[in-house]
Amino acid sequence: MKKIPMRKCVVTQEQLPKKELIRVVRTPEQQVVIDSTGRTNGRGAYLKKDLAAIELAKKKKALARALECEIPDAIYEQLTALVSNEQ
Repeated sequence: MKKIPMRKCVVTQEQLPKKELIRVVRTPEQQVVIDSTGRTNGRGAYLKKDLAAIELAKKKKALARALECEIPDAIYEQLTALVSNEQ
């Protein structure tokens, strides 16, 4: 039996399977990108695929705290579009 990798959402603090979360990465060059492959180098943070979680992350600055840098509004817009397309 294969183990399912679990990760914690930085907003809701829920433990969920890695595939059910979106990974946002701060690269070594201090850029913030959405990681669709799960393999981008850098400090990563996971967000639940939920519009409410994304809004809460922006409001509480949860992503900025987890990645230890400022998060551009464009990243939140991309996250919202990504979640909207999947639902």
